[in-house]
Amino acid sequence: MQNIFVQIKCELGKVFDVAEALVDNLEEAEEVYSISGAFDLLIKFHLNDDEDIGRYVNERVQTIPGIKDTFTTMAFKAFK
Repeated sequence: MQNIFVQIKCELGKVFDVAEALVDNLEEAEEVYSISGAFDLLIKFHLNDDEDIGRYVNERVQTIPGIKDTFTTMAFKAFK
């Protein structure tokens, strides 16, 4: 399995709608946090090893209504 973290910037007034859509529609979304700073949400995704990360983010995440921008970070090793 592979973990990725995606930061999401939402359209104004859409943070809760986007968070709800992530939780309800993407079983790979393990944790969804509202955050401060340049982005509104931080999501930890747990994907199968054969999943294409770029396609997953492009086709499954970025197509959710209310998402304005994303920033993806791939994790290599979890220490705890």
